[in-house]
Amino acid sequence: MTADNTAVSVSVTPRRKPVQARSRERVNTILEHAAAIFHEVGVDSTSMSAIARQSGMSLASLYRYFPNKAAIVKAIAERHVEKMETALRERLGEMTLVDAVDVLIDLFYEFYRTEPAYSAIWSGVESMPELRELDLRELYSNARDLDARLQEEYPHLPEERRWTASLMMPRSAGTLLRLAATLPEDQARALVAELKCMASAYLRELVR
Repeated sequence: MTADNTAVSVSVTPRRKPVQARSRERVNTILEHAAAIFHEVGVDSTSMSAIARQSGMSLASLYRYFPNKAAIVKAIAERHVEKMETALRERLGEMTLVDAVDVLIDLFYEFYRTEPAYSAIWSGVESMPELRELDLRELYSNARDLDARLQEEYPHLPEERRWTASLMMPRSAGTLLRLAATLPEDQARALVAELKCMASAYLRELVR
């Protein structure tokens, strides 16, 4: 495979960690333009040359920051994860878990549907080991947050069942929301509405 493909053996570690403000700005520019191109034409149809051109730099300059397209994909995916984890923690801090269900599902649905390149990148999660690892890391991070909140609000819940629920809820909701992000708007909204019913019913049964 070429450097543009997401092979298992390909390094996805950025060549430079942006320390200075100018370097951070350059990395942000690269990731923003790459996300826009991925969103428009897909990851497979995007070349490093196109990313460099849209970012206003030479291909050699782009390679100083990222060794290949897979590294750029991973960097954008990490930003997605950071945004979602921050949103989850903020909402959990503002309201009870039962009340937060609808708000969180709506928030994540809009994120999945409107964040540039989200669907283009995460539709290939199974084909890129680094994305699978990141996906699992996000799942367990979210599960720990939910588990802590369940323990705080519902201390009577058995520990094993509480942890199982904390894993199951974000995984099942995330899978359905990623599907919804690929559907026509009317079908997606119907799926999201049913997901809310399912999640609310399960949570109320769990904590009663």
